[in-house]
Amino acid sequence: MEEVAVIEDPAAAEISLDPIRSRLLAELAVPGSATMLAGRIGLPRQKVNYHLRALEQHGLVTLVEERRKGNVTERMMQATAASYVISPTAMAAVAPDPGRAPDRLSARWLLALAARLVRDVGALITGSARAQQRVATFALDGEIRFATPADRAAFAEELSTAIAGLLSRYHSETGRKHRLVVAVHPALDSAASAASLPDAAPLSPDAAPLSSDSAQPSPGPMRPSPESARPSSDSAQPSPGPTRPSPESARPSSDSAQPSPGPTRPSSDSED
Repeated sequence: MEEVAVIEDPAAAEISLDPIRSRLLAELAVPGSATMLAGRIGLPRQKVNYHLRALEQHGLVTLVEERRKGNVTERMMQATAASYVISPTAMAAVAPDPGRAPDRLSARWLLALAARLVRDVGALITGSARAQQRVATFALDGEIRFATPADRAAFAEELSTAIAGLLSRYHSETGRKHRLVVAVHPALDSAASAASLPDAAPLSPDAAPLSSDSAQPSPGPMRPSPESARPSSDSAQPSPGPTRPSPESARPSSDSAQPSPGPTRPSSDSED
């Protein structure tokens, strides 16, 4: 059983998204029969068999053993993977295209890059499994905390410079092309401290974006996306200009001990 499998076929994706069949896939991380599964999920054995046949037809479960019990043969099934990822290929007509609107400061463009990563690596895994070869990949995953938005911007600028230098050093016009994807995004488990760091601020307004096909960085900065340019409601930065007082705040308070500095125009209510 594989650790992760990619579902590329639309019909298989539809099968896997059924709640009962998804539950069966989870239960079949270890081998089980229809009779065993029926007791776990509370369904009749015949109905479990029906769902197992559909999963087997689309390559999501496989027969690992047959046990003879009297006149009955018990089929032990197991999921083909411990977990599954549905490739954007399953919805090819509406799959995101990173080349359509590249914007390094846009979270949606980052999502499009991630979707292409799932599609490409999934296809590589499928092909390598048929050829019984390993895929030459490399990945890093880590966490970092930035004390201020300025530190975050400086980090992005230094990271861009370092990667541009590596690309310039190792890029060759010959040999097999590889794709490099670098991403930074707020961690979901850091929501409690999100108010202290306005995420709407761009990572680095001056850092040059990197092209996947070129060793040279872009000569100039890119405009931030509408999402990144819009100030966050949690931002600690004050408004850049004075705020006009509201009509309520302009009226003297009845409880105030200080007189008004000048005559106040009567309100429209006092003229009636």
